[in-house]
Amino acid sequence: MNKVMVEYIWIDGNQPTAKLRSKTKIVDGKVTKASDLPDWGFDGSSTLQAEGHFSDCLLKPVHIIKDPIRGGDNILAMCEVFNSDGSVHKSNKRAKLRELAKKHKDEETWFGIEQEYTFFDGIKPLGWPDNGFPAPQGGYYCGVGSDEVFGRDIVEDHMESCINAGMTMSGINAEVMPGQWEFQIGPLGPLEASDEVWLARWLLYRIGEDYGVSATLDPKPVNGDWNGAGAHTNFSTKAMREKGGIKVIEEACEKLAKNHDKHIILYGADNDQRLTGDHETCSINDFKYGVSDRGASIRIPMQTANDGFGYLEDRRPSANMDPYLVCSALIETICS
Repeated sequence: MNKVMVEYIWIDGNQPTAKLRSKTKIVDGKVTKASDLPDWGFDGSSTLQAEGHFSDCLLKPVHIIKDPIRGGDNILAMCEVFNSDGSVHKSNKRAKLRELAKKHKDEETWFGIEQEYTFFDGIKPLGWPDNGFPAPQGGYYCGVGSDEVFGRDIVEDHMESCINAGMTMSGINAEVMPGQWEFQIGPLGPLEASDEVWLARWLLYRIGEDYGVSATLDPKPVNGDWNGAGAHTNFSTKAMREKGGIKVIEEACEKLAKNHDKHIILYGADNDQRLTGDHETCSINDFKYGVSDRGASIRIPMQTANDGFGYLEDRRPSANMDPYLVCSALIETICS
């Protein structure tokens, strides 16, 4: 019988920013859906998810994609974490989103997540001089040429891997700070978008191993006059995408304004270092929304304003945010 390698991937218990973990299980025969796979235990005391005297935790596969690195019938499996008695583990943020997605399924929520990240070569961003700094920002965003763009070979490899895995990757681009990039996932439903962001992150880290380069989601990887890294989250409901939806979008913005402080707590650690009011951000202490305003908390795209329907962009989430938490917050606030 054909042997298949399945990479069980999960989110650990590190705080304030969780890490990805994974291990390989060999199974017999082709896997066509997540429910084909068995649950699998792991040592939670080594991932900050259990105490040593009672350390067993359980992985339950919930979303599978093709493994673009190993190829063949091998797969990657995103997993939820459960306690040994089958109850939801406290680190499992997907479980709440699962319930919210079910409760508000008639809203037909769509998410598009723009994941920024920064490559590091040792202790400095990739492409930066050993001593000092590169030329000031300005020519790097969507740039071309070996003097302005660093790490394109890794980015192309990652993009092709995500596409070959069957993921809904909608684009990539070099970002404002040298060594910084972005990929976009979606539009997808809340669970699918969040799962794919985590899986795309795992692939980014794994491919970086082959190049000897690391990727960080630190929201402010370099202090000074350099852009931070975010995860702008585009959101819409069915009503927003229909004629006259701009009114629904504006009502959603007012709801978000009333819950700003609650959301910021969920939007990623050290986000205050990024949301300063400079570098295309709104201060973490303020909330505003506007058309085509990249200095706003919520941007309404120009096309949406012109058409009278479309989507909104929440510019507050940091690069290290948990998409399960962000998607949950948006659905719970806007759809309730």
